[in-house]
Amino acid sequence: MCGIVVYGRRGGSGAPALVLEGLKKLEYRGYDSWGIAALDRKGRISVMRRVGKIGGANAAAVSRRLGSGSVAMGHTRWATHGGISERNAHPHLDCTGRIAVVHNGIIENYQELKSGLLARKHRFSSETDTEILAHYIEEGMSRGQSFQQATRSIAKRLSGRSAFVALDSKSGQVIAVRLGAPLIVGIGKGGELFVSSDINGFLEHTNKVMYIDDNQMALLSFGKRAARLPAFFNVSTGARVRKRIVAIDWKRSDEGKSGYDHFLIKEIMEQKHTIAQAINQDDATVRRAANRIRNAFGVFIVGAGTAGRACVAGEYLFSNIAKKHVNSAVASEFGHYKHYLTKRTLMIAVSQSGETVDLLDAIDVAKSKGSRILSLINVFGSTMMRVSDDFFMLNAGAEKAVASTKATTAQLSLLTLLAYATAGRLKEGKRLLLNTAEQVNDMLNPRYEERIRRLAKRLRSQRDIFVIGRGVNYPMAEEAAIKLQETSYIHAHGFAGGELKHGPLALIGKGSPCIALVANDGSKREMISNAMEVKARGGYIIGVAPENNEVFDYWLRVPDAGEASPIVNIIPVQILAYHLAVMRGINPDYPRNLAKSVTVK
Repeated sequence: MCGIVVYGRRGGSGAPALVLEGLKKLEYRGYDSWGIAALDRKGRISVMRRVGKIGGANAAAVSRRLGSGSVAMGHTRWATHGGISERNAHPHLDCTGRIAVVHNGIIENYQELKSGLLARKHRFSSETDTEILAHYIEEGMSRGQSFQQATRSIAKRLSGRSAFVALDSKSGQVIAVRLGAPLIVGIGKGGELFVSSDINGFLEHTNKVMYIDDNQMALLSFGKRAARLPAFFNVSTGARVRKRIVAIDWKRSDEGKSGYDHFLIKEIMEQKHTIAQAINQDDATVRRAANRIRNAFGVFIVGAGTAGRACVAGEYLFSNIAKKHVNSAVASEFGHYKHYLTKRTLMIAVSQSGETVDLLDAIDVAKSKGSRILSLINVFGSTMMRVSDDFFMLNAGAEKAVASTKATTAQLSLLTLLAYATAGRLKEGKRLLLNTAEQVNDMLNPRYEERIRRLAKRLRSQRDIFVIGRGVNYPMAEEAAIKLQETSYIHAHGFAGGELKHGPLALIGKGSPCIALVANDGSKREMISNAMEVKARGGYIIGVAPENNEVFDYWLRVPDAGEASPIVNIIPVQILAYHLAVMRGINPDYPRNLAKSVTVK
């Protein structure tokens, strides 16, 4: 889940500054540490590594340290192997200083590979699995292999999903290898070439790309014999692979904070618009997808983390609206369902990034059985988009905060729309969701936020928060708990309201805060009864509901949105989580130990 950016141009300059610029746009992929390696005009590699977020890094300082060469590669890290330290930050070098590497993913067999290098007296300067790559390339070249041959040789031996880029200072060549984790090549003007783990790393400079598919490598040359375009090869066989340049019709959205203190609150407030944008889909395409859902022999909605909670909500939505049985599944557990899959099975994969490794593994399982894949994604050109049979864009725009908000409600909106289309009521679904978008626009005003901020002030010293919901709002109770956990570091737990008496009530004491997500539907009376059970044992009840009730100690009003209640009920908790984080001195955009795009298992 780390971010990689490479820039090169024969005879050019300013490469380190351009790489820094690209890495800042990928900070959500990892912010434990960062580093840049640059090739100077004398053919030497200089490296700069730092601990902490790259957002505050100064381009002038980087240029002073690394110069203004024509080739540079950079990395922003989310630690997996080795602690958070400057020596573990990428890039890493071989013993001679000729080869530099950056890497995303996990090398599962690195201990075995490293033991051989240690036996042959290689010197390691980090605790990472990544560093073995530089040493194996060094070793291969010392035996007479070319840079390309040596890189391919070690790539063939790696286990686990990963991607890496290697730079050879002598030849001026760069090789990008994809083994399950994302990498993409950008084709700029005047011989400029880019490599990044995310198209956002270079989209300001070019929208022309060449995709590196799994088990492929791209050779980029910046020396005297530089080719205009990269050459692509199959890692296993070494055979040349033909590629074409693809123009991406996708513009960057506003990625600044637009006057807000943090990305998280900006993205929460953007839900005034993104719900409507999510359902701005071609009706004929939606109907075709609905027809596939109706005719499939088994439908699975699969996601991870927050998207996984949206998938569970989708299971309820298809039941309530379309009277259609679909199965939700956690992506990391989906392999256990493989015996149910057939060529007639439809998998609906839901992801913000389109690069989550657990979900890509789940898609591999489904495709191995011949099942069809329909993806709901927010990043154009992502791996999920390209391996799917059909896809819908969420249209939420760039989401920079690690905690997902606007992408979540976009996912819920699109799943609701598909459920209505499956029921043959597409127009009714669109009307409902457009009306919900208007109501959210009215709800998200300064007075409403201030009311939630006052609640946050009351709760900021709490150690535990409980959230309950029923029906389609049960998964939203779990999602609300995820938001509170990852932003404020308060222990939070989401429960089905009816499960309280089967254990959780034992945790309730005097003043225990409990958020009750109440919809104006068939579960309303039971939810109020559940809230009363908590209050009778001393709990402090925060009602998120269209109407006030005597059981609520604090009421957060939401619109009466019918089947769209999960969308409106989760938003006040998103705002609460944000203000709790700020009051507790936590950066809500970058929670500890987490990253946006989870590309490792």
